[in-house]
Amino acid sequence: MARSDLSMLVFTLLLFLSLLTVAEAELVRSEKFPVVVSTWPFLEAVRAAWRAVDNGSSAVEAVVEGCSTCEELHCDGTVGPGGSPDENGETMIDALVMDGVTMEVGAVAAMRYVKDGIRAARLVMKYSQHTLLAGEGASAFAISMGLPGPMNLSSPESVKKWSEWKENRCQPNFRKNAVPANDCGPYKPNNDAMNVLGEKLTESCEMGTIEYRPPLVGPHNHDTISMAVIDKMGHIAVGTSTNGATFKIPGRVGDGPIPGSSAYADDEVGGCGATGDGDTMMRFLPCYQVVESMRQGMKPEQAAKDAISRIARKFPNFVGAVVAVDKNGSHAGACHGWTFQYSVQNPEMDDVQVFTVLP
Repeated sequence: MARSDLSMLVFTLLLFLSLLTVAEAELVRSEKFPVVVSTWPFLEAVRAAWRAVDNGSSAVEAVVEGCSTCEELHCDGTVGPGGSPDENGETMIDALVMDGVTMEVGAVAAMRYVKDGIRAARLVMKYSQHTLLAGEGASAFAISMGLPGPMNLSSPESVKKWSEWKENRCQPNFRKNAVPANDCGPYKPNNDAMNVLGEKLTESCEMGTIEYRPPLVGPHNHDTISMAVIDKMGHIAVGTSTNGATFKIPGRVGDGPIPGSSAYADDEVGGCGATGDGDTMMRFLPCYQVVESMRQGMKPEQAAKDAISRIARKFPNFVGAVVAVDKNGSHAGACHGWTFQYSVQNPEMDDVQVFTVLP
């Protein structure tokens, strides 16, 4: 056999083996993916994301479909319009979407007058070079890009909830070291405030003392849908949507639109979603921590528990949870201060399954 013929034979054999390897990889990928993971038993949202990704949509598109479904259904009264009024009785929306391939993020915070939070976040990603738009600027941008508005985001339920809160002297609320302590505002600083030891607060004392107040965040007054999707190509995206803590101080932005806090994704590693006391959790960027821990070799369960434990060591009374999913579709959750549930659908399941995590 001539050398040229032998070279051609070797080349053909190598090409065949490489194609076989690619085919085997595609087969393995098709058996594992797609995967949809979401905080809480938001079954219809997971089903909507699954339908989209199973029909060939990208991970980003599927995340938008899933979170948008939760907004339309007003999941637990804390996602989408019509829920979680602030101190003024107004509902605002925080949302985020992140592409784990490009690391692009689009987010909106304290958005008024536009009901489609996750779609607005997607528009920020698609039609701007920014990561986060806030307040009325976010609303104006979303409307200019084609979303319906302006509109009133309140509902009879949210107005009733706010009216009853006002009748209860605006209790509980998120004010501290302010007066009046047990009534509605206007508020002003309380220069005679005492710390938990009964000592008058000074600048130096304030820096060393964390005032204890009973948690104001629970399963039915501050839920975030935080969703991760791995598409058929193995690409991952995450998204969140919430209308924030009930009776929050107007202008408050929670962890929902903050990359690395409410959600984070990296195609090379996996993704994470979080829910709970966003004012505390956003100080630790728990989802960024989860993904980085998985990058260093931790399994999803270890990474989730580690991220939560870091917060609990500093704030033992906080309530919150994270759910982690690695690039292979393995998933786990961890929580503190409440029992947490998350939802999953993958090719091995006939329908969405709900997993319960104990604190």
